[in-house]
Amino acid sequence: MTKLKVTLTKSVIGSTDSQRATVRGLGLRKIRSTKVLNNTPAIRGMIKKVIHLVEVEEVTE
Repeated sequence: MTKLKVTLTKSVIGSTDSQRATVRGLGLRKIRSTKVLNNTPAIRGMIKKVIHLVEVEEVTE
């Protein structure tokens, strides 16, 4: 199963409350924080909502 490496690249200042909640839901707190998450439809939907704030890489294990 592939996984996604998600890194917060921009600040959440100026973003909407739901975008901030989505970033927190992905487990990201500070700029340059990174999480490796399962590639599921729910996670992909969250990433799509905040794609302008994050960087995504595909990781195979």
